Amino acid sequence: MDKQEIITRIKIIRNRANLSARSLSIAIGMNEWYISRLESKKQGFLPSMEVFLKIMEECGCTPQEFFHYDITQYKKDEEIINLLQKANDEKKSAIISLLKN
Repeated sequence: MDKQEIITRIKIIRNRANLSARSLSIAIGMNEWYISRLESKKQGFLPSMEVFLKIMEECGCTPQEFFHYDITQYKKDEEIINLLQKANDEKKSAIISLLKN
């Protein structure tokens, strides 16, 4: 994942959390323009690990979700995995057969 993808994903989770760039900046204890500058195409930069984790917490996103191959599908993929883990062998075989066809 490159720098631009990380910045794009930060914007996605911020928007999903219904936070403005200014309110997120203040919530994580940074200058009120921090997130706007981070998300800027001209000035974009990567946050420190400490700030990154604060952003995740404030936006209600786990690092696992953030780095999922398709952040927009994480919740559905997670639900499917949880259901599969609870399924017996017969159901798992039926699901595999269904997905192969």
